[in-house]
Amino acid sequence: MRCAHWRRVPLDLAREARQKSPATYIDRAVHCQLSAHDEGQPFGLLTDAGAYGTALWLRWRGPDEAELVVLPDCPVAAPEPDGEGCCLFADHAKQHTWEDTLGEVSCTN
Repeated sequence: MRCAHWRRVPLDLAREARQKSPATYIDRAVHCQLSAHDEGQPFGLLTDAGAYGTALWLRWRGPDEAELVVLPDCPVAAPEPDGEGCCLFADHAKQHTWEDTLGEVSCTN
């Protein structure tokens, strides 16, 4: 099951994200892409970071603390011959996105 946390992207961080990425549009709110968790920080995917194998994420600690982080993509793929790749960042906690039992996770969410 995926984490239920959502976070509005602060306007100053949205502007900074547009400057750091080739993307012209940044969502105003992000959903934590990690599996459900009680500990640790939520991470919402903002966009591709422009460099191969990296993405720009919003990491937050509460209502007033959020920051942009560029993280390398998770290199793990499902074990099938045409296994789907994980849509999270390297060294994330818990499940890979293709292990999510709901089957609704998409790299483009």
